[in-house]
Amino acid sequence: MDPAVSTRTELQAVRVRRAELRENIDAMERALASPARGRAVVWGEAVHASLVVVADDFSAHVEVTEGPGGLHQAILSGDLRLANAVDALTAEHGQIAEEIAGLVADSAPPVTPDDVAGLRERANRLLGHLIRHRQQGADLIYEAFETDIGGGD
Repeated sequence: MDPAVSTRTELQAVRVRRAELRENIDAMERALASPARGRAVVWGEAVHASLVVVADDFSAHVEVTEGPGGLHQAILSGDLRLANAVDALTAEHGQIAEEIAGLVADSAPPVTPDDVAGLRERANRLLGHLIRHRQQGADLIYEAFETDIGGGD
C-alpha cells in the first residue's frame, strides 16, 4: 500500500476513535457531576456504565495507535526524532488503562454513600489524565504530519 494512503487511513481511524473517546469522556463527566446525595446507588450505576464505555474506547485507542500498522509505527517510520514522545504516550497508555480498570472495579454496583467522594475524586483525576493525553497526542500528530486531527471534537 502507498505509505501516504496508509497514513491517511491511520489518521482517519485515530480521528474516529478520538471523537468517540471525547464524547464518552463528556458522558463520564456528566455522570460524575450528577447529584449523588440520597442516590448513591443510581449515581454509581451511571458512573460505572460510563467508565465501562471509556475503558472500551481507550482500549480501541491503544490498538489504533500501538497495534500493528498503527499510528505510532507510522510516526516513527517518518521521523525517529519523535521516538521519545511516542514512548511517553505509550507508557501513559498503561498507566491510564490501570486507572480506568481500578475505577471500573471499584465502581461496580452497588456504590454506597461512603464510596462517592473517593470515586468522584479518582475519576476526576482520570478525566484530567485523559484530556492531557489527548492534547499531547494531537501535538505529536501535528508535529509528525502537520495536520490537525480535531482538538475540539
